[in-house]
Amino acid sequence: MNWSSVDLNLLRVFDAMMMELSTVRAGERIGLSQPAVSSALGRLRHLVGDELFVREGNRMVPTSRAVELQDPVRNALRQIEAALCSASAFDPATSERDFVILGSDYFSTLLMPRLAMRLTREAPAATIQMLDYPSSSVIPLLVEGKIDLAVDRNLDAPEWIVRDTLFSSYIHCVARKGHPVLAARGIAPGERVPPDIFCAIPQVLMSMDGGKTGTIDLELKERGLHRRVAMTVPHFQAVALATESSDLLGNLPVHFARQAAQSLDIELYLPPFDPPVIGVSMYWHRRVDRDPANRWLRRQVELALMLDDDPVFGDVAPPHGAGRAAE
Repeated sequence: MNWSSVDLNLLRVFDAMMMELSTVRAGERIGLSQPAVSSALGRLRHLVGDELFVREGNRMVPTSRAVELQDPVRNALRQIEAALCSASAFDPATSERDFVILGSDYFSTLLMPRLAMRLTREAPAATIQMLDYPSSSVIPLLVEGKIDLAVDRNLDAPEWIVRDTLFSSYIHCVARKGHPVLAARGIAPGERVPPDIFCAIPQVLMSMDGGKTGTIDLELKERGLHRRVAMTVPHFQAVALATESSDLLGNLPVHFARQAAQSLDIELYLPPFDPPVIGVSMYWHRRVDRDPANRWLRRQVELALMLDDDPVFGDVAPPHGAGRAAE
């Protein structure tokens, strides 16, 4: 390859094509026409000595050489972006930047209202978008640069992904006020639901993919018990609403459950077994670790989630006595 002939715009086109596998969509991503993308690909093919993309029916597929080049080219472009960003100032008061955060409705409910209060004051012209994807999408979307930040439970992340733990959480059971089974057994709000009662009440489960098992099912199975999941929904808010309007039992992260209980006729109970304490973290790609705009965004999230003197976010440790199953 004649490196003196390499135009960085050709690498931008290649990177966009690897993400979109379409000359039209690649052009839309980087602001070029379809003919301009095709022309750039022709020049790059000549330089590399490989077709890079071949047509397969109605779609373009990368060659093995293109797959080999994908990560090195993307990392090189991101390093250039980071170098340019680190040399530039970021003024939130005048910025019109779009920030994209990945997080479930757990975070859109608990984080975004607080973030909105800060941003309307600190960055009135900026735009914050929150996307809802499964946890498995966190790393790929950060690598592809499609999101600036992700908030999720603790994940196994490669070394090029940076993590900062924000707070800890655990699960509470939720049921409508005056639930007939719980009331008949004399189980008051805040008390632990015995395993047999827990399994006797049909349940609603938050599951983005429709799966009907959760972490507690392993504990139940070890004890020869089984619960009946009567409904699955893709959002925590839907769990709260379903329990309020039925006799179903639900399970929610404690902070979400506390906030939902302030506006819905539901009550909180301890699960039948020790709830595992789960870390909740913020994730970003190492290439933007020193980017002033990304650093500012991370700081805003941290400030929005300050836990001091807050009835929703306080008391993150399981209550005293939660270490024993109900008798």
